[in-house]
Amino acid sequence: MTILRFDDLKAVPWKNGLGVTREIAVKPAGASMDDFLWRVSIADVDTASPFSLFPGIDRTIVLLEGDGFTMTLDGEREHALTTPLAPFDFPGEARVDVTLAGGATRDFNLMVRRGVRRGRVDVVRGPMSATLAKDAVLLHVARGEAHIDGQLCRQGDSVVGPACTQGDLAEAPRHLELPHGATALVVVVGET
Repeated sequence: MTILRFDDLKAVPWKNGLGVTREIAVKPAGASMDDFLWRVSIADVDTASPFSLFPGIDRTIVLLEGDGFTMTLDGEREHALTTPLAPFDFPGEARVDVTLAGGATRDFNLMVRRGVRRGRVDVVRGPMSATLAKDAVLLHVARGEAHIDGQLCRQGDSVVGPACTQGDLAEAPRHLELPHGATALVVVVGET
């Protein structure tokens, strides 16, 4: 098991250069924005910049911090991403314009190559103790602290299993304990 601390994640420009993201995991390892199977990252949104386009990618976004923003997809449909820890799915080829609800925000992102992989982000809240599903590939501590496979993880930490850092679909952390008030995001990725 590998614990990835938020402060150790490298900030890089968005694909369109209009924002900053921190990649947590990408499969296969070292894949570019054009050939990944799945990718998990945390992005900072501090301006009303449009999202990058990712044709053929299914995306899930989750507000972690801040007031959030309203997403306008393809100039037609609006979605207010203003409720923390509520996943929203949308197609990567959608043109997404943003109107901030307040100041800067931080969000969690899962991107999965459509037709090759399927994915979702499950929100789990404490108090609870559970064994994670076999197809869980990553866990992110969104609020509070958690014990994952017996190790203490703090808010902002992400955890992947040893095989996940080496292979494609692989073992992730198995046992999760969340105290009262803690919340974790579990990324589940499987074959189509």
